[in-house]
Amino acid sequence: MAQLRQDVDPGGVGLDAKALGRLDRYLAHLVDEGRLPGFLVSVARGGRIAHLTTYGRRDVAAGLPVGTDTVWRIYSMTKPVTAVAALMLVEEGRLSLDDPLERHLPVFAEPRVYESGSGDDVRTRPAAGPIRIRHLLTHTAGLTFAFYHSHPVDALYRAAGLESSVPAGADLARTMEVYASLPLQFDPGTQWNYSVASNVLGRVVEVASGQPLDTFFAERIFRPLGMTDAGFCVNDEQAGRLAELYGQTDDGGIEPIAGLPLHGRPRFLSGSGGLVASAHDVHRFMELLRRRGELDGTRLLSAGTVDLMTSNHLPGNADLRSFGSRPAHDEPGNDGVGFGLGVSVVIDPERTQAPSGLGMFGWSGVATTTFWVDPGRDLTLQFMTQVRPKRSLRIFPELKRLVHEAVVG
Repeated sequence: MAQLRQDVDPGGVGLDAKALGRLDRYLAHLVDEGRLPGFLVSVARGGRIAHLTTYGRRDVAAGLPVGTDTVWRIYSMTKPVTAVAALMLVEEGRLSLDDPLERHLPVFAEPRVYESGSGDDVRTRPAAGPIRIRHLLTHTAGLTFAFYHSHPVDALYRAAGLESSVPAGADLARTMEVYASLPLQFDPGTQWNYSVASNVLGRVVEVASGQPLDTFFAERIFRPLGMTDAGFCVNDEQAGRLAELYGQTDDGGIEPIAGLPLHGRPRFLSGSGGLVASAHDVHRFMELLRRRGELDGTRLLSAGTVDLMTSNHLPGNADLRSFGSRPAHDEPGNDGVGFGLGVSVVIDPERTQAPSGLGMFGWSGVATTTFWVDPGRDLTLQFMTQVRPKRSLRIFPELKRLVHEAVVG
């Protein structure tokens, strides 16, 4: 077990300690109001951790405090890890970004696209082209999620038992069969729609590498980077450090809810949202990306590949709002933000909802966890808590604003 530690004063790396104090007070107020159980926030500059705060409880009923060694469900922050795994295989020549998906997963041959109708009366047509690996990495494959409730294909996902993105009792291979049996929402490459694509990519990693996804992650990413708590399940010792998962109540409070089944290796290895990790693990992963593929003498990706990963891949340098499927992605938070290979990328800071640096990239998880890397200011941030909201908590824009105010040099 490795723990995150502060190793430099804020002023030594051009950060204002008083402004960072405002950040802590804002977050602590949410805990004191009962809107969060507790949190961990860390800010680093040049890889040196200049601000590290824990506050509140990882388990409210048991009175257990958040610690720097707390283990968190990071949900969709799994997606950038899956992207790194796929890009490692691209560099090894086992994948190409332009490979048709059917080359690795034949069940996706001859995809069909929604045309009209709903339920049993849905009409489809052949897709204009194949799903390619790059479409999975950029969420432009035409796949979707069941929870949107904004398109007839979403309803088909629910009818197929995909409310949690996986059929009950299915493994990764069986789940691919269910995904492939459903029509695409649009032709591959023509829109952006956040989707189950990273689960499909996880299966591609398995097939291309010849290893189960958890084995590939452990042997090729986590161990080389010293991410000692990261994985798809927890052992007995880690279980004692695992944060309780909470859901948001109608009045804005929190209550415990069921989370991922983390005791024992899961049948379904979700490249979309299956991982747990400590703050130390997340910091190590951010550092790999900040340092363009190398950390402490271990290189997982070339600098050029990380540059490719963290560049906008939406056509015409579009942002998520303009290229996103509607109405699901027509929201102000998507203004000025594009998408790379597994991460969002700021392409127009003047249009973003909160202060952001050009080229800032990262991603978040459904339990209100997030990380970002700001190359222009050589700054990284992670925020950890465990609340699945019913509606936006607006924490992330405030985090960005408060950290932006703290940069003074």
